[in-house]
Amino acid sequence: MIELDVKIEAKDLYDYMLRHSYNSPAGIIGNCFGALMIVFAAMTGQWLYLVFGLIILLYLPCTLAIRSKQQVLSNPSFQQPLHYVVDHDGITISQGEDSVQYLWEDLYKAVSTGRSIIVYTSKINATIFPKKQMGDKGKLVIEMIYVHLPSKKVNIR
Repeated sequence: MIELDVKIEAKDLYDYMLRHSYNSPAGIIGNCFGALMIVFAAMTGQWLYLVFGLIILLYLPCTLAIRSKQQVLSNPSFQQPLHYVVDHDGITISQGEDSVQYLWEDLYKAVSTGRSIIVYTSKINATIFPKKQMGDKGKLVIEMIYVHLPSKKVNIR
């Protein structure tokens, strides 16, 4: 059993939102379209396409940064640390009187970014484990994930 306390900060939430958005079909299509507009601008010399391409490429990260800061400031669940218990049954998250357990067989997938380990509890919801806050327990959490989730659901590097 591994226990750790984590306080989700705006940068952690932003990291999750970026990863989630840029790996969705809409994020991929939007980025491709923005990049194509910039390439088209370079080929034709029409600067208006460059402006639109840059707007398309910069819109998502800017809005996600603003939204993550707003959520951390306005959502009471981000004000106090979350207590995680990772064991052979699954992941239990508690805060104050509230507690929820996710069984390993019910988890959707686990991925990593440079900043976090993200365990999806559904297609859009996830549990965020910021690497800086996990310290020495990070390797143990990753080992537990690899042991209990099928390899096709794990993309942690």
